[in-house]
Amino acid sequence: MRAVICTQYGTPEVLKIKEVSKPMPKEGQILVKIVAATVNSADVRVRSLDVKGFLKVIMRLVLGISKPRKSILGTAFSGVVETVGDKVSKFKAGDNVFGMTGLNFGTHAEYIVVNQNSNVIGMPNNATFEESAAIIFGGQTAIYFLDKVKIADKPKKKILIIGATGSVGTAAIQIAKYHKADVTAVCSSEGQKLVAELGVKNIILYNKEDFTKQTEKFDVIFDAVGKSNKKQCEKLLNENGIYKNVSSVNASETIQQLQLLKKLFENGTYKAVIDKMFTMDEIIEAHRYVETGRKKGNVVLKISQ
Repeated sequence: MRAVICTQYGTPEVLKIKEVSKPMPKEGQILVKIVAATVNSADVRVRSLDVKGFLKVIMRLVLGISKPRKSILGTAFSGVVETVGDKVSKFKAGDNVFGMTGLNFGTHAEYIVVNQNSNVIGMPNNATFEESAAIIFGGQTAIYFLDKVKIADKPKKKILIIGATGSVGTAAIQIAKYHKADVTAVCSSEGQKLVAELGVKNIILYNKEDFTKQTEKFDVIFDAVGKSNKKQCEKLLNENGIYKNVSSVNASETIQQLQLLKKLFENGTYKAVIDKMFTMDEIIEAHRYVETGRKKGNVVLKISQ
């Protein structure tokens, strides 16, 4: 099978398309023919080893010293179950599925083997493969952090979302609105139209004003891109207000998060925000684009038809 191999840490040019052995499902596993995946900030960060100081040492110990041990990057996928291993009861050949592999990576390839009890479920009935792949990374991350601030506890919570046009930011807007929060978004003038289309009326354009100079107070501040810090934002918080930064901790993924995204997509509450699509052969261009930090929503990688 064809797969994108990260041959070493470095620029996008370290990514090479190679023929590798097609995996076979073992007991309890399913073999998925991947149709679509995404290229997100996590893929770029791992490929480039874009962290500072002692964190770089820790990342090398966790991911690999000179190159990623998991040489096929990519964490989100959608596709079709091709075969199943022994004792698989949740899926059958022909099922359309979507899911997230986390630190196991492996989705930038034509096939992947995953455990039937891992973070994978049937796709939304009304979603394309591209849409299904696009709602996962940002959606699960947003749900994780908004659950931490108990966004569902009471309606009309005032939340400020910084970096509102990325994959996590666009997801956070939609999840917060689902929980009837009062959303204010921080984005550039370029992203204003997108944020407005997602139903946000209170928009702060960071290229025209300093959002930290606002007089309004918020119950929650969520930085969806990791560009701010708590000290900058403290004066914008209500008493007992909570600040969360997406870069503070790796968000854990669960089946329940996927199930919520599926339900919200099927009932029209949640939409897939796709900026650009690339083929597997355009993986270098895809990484270059994500690395600019200017993507709006998600970048989808089309693996197969």
